[in-house]
Amino acid sequence: MIQEIVSKYRFDKNSDRIGPDCPFTHWKLYFKFSMVTLCQQKFSYFGKNAEFRPGAYAICCSKISIGNNVIIRPGTMLFADPREGESGSITIEENVMIGSGVHMYVHNHRFDDPNLPIIAQGHYPSESITLKKGSWIGANAIILPGVTVGENSVIGAGSIVTCDIPPFSVAVGSPARVVKKTTEK
Repeated sequence: MIQEIVSKYRFDKNSDRIGPDCPFTHWKLYFKFSMVTLCQQKFSYFGKNAEFRPGAYAICCSKISIGNNVIIRPGTMLFADPREGESGSITIEENVMIGSGVHMYVHNHRFDDPNLPIIAQGHYPSESITLKKGSWIGANAIILPGVTVGENSVIGAGSIVTCDIPPFSVAVGSPARVVKKTTEK
């Protein structure tokens, strides 16, 4: 049992991830200084006044960039691609608001061969996700591979974003569709 604890401690400390499933590092998210220190070590970039709150997950932190004044709230899942290569990153620019429970995934399972179980078919190539400055992602939204959310755009709570959203737009639904510009009343 002691060996299991030591092994888990080493994994949590050295892994390219943060989340409640990594208790030996997760506790650091409860304290501002240790949260910032951990996030600056793990993420490719962690901006000024950014926060990564307890209960959030990040997989492959080294391919995730979190800009200034961004708060990653509980229940959020940032899933970058742990495989080698340039694709599969997540970039969150400055002043982006993200509600609780938002999920972002840069790749998906293949399901081309009806004769094979999906679990045996591997993954499609990764496509990076970018959230441009000033955008707002509502609670429980899902951002799928290859999506760019434009500057100062709003994604409604619970929306599933499957394609790029232009700047200064409000998009809602499943799949998310632009319903108006942020400049309209």
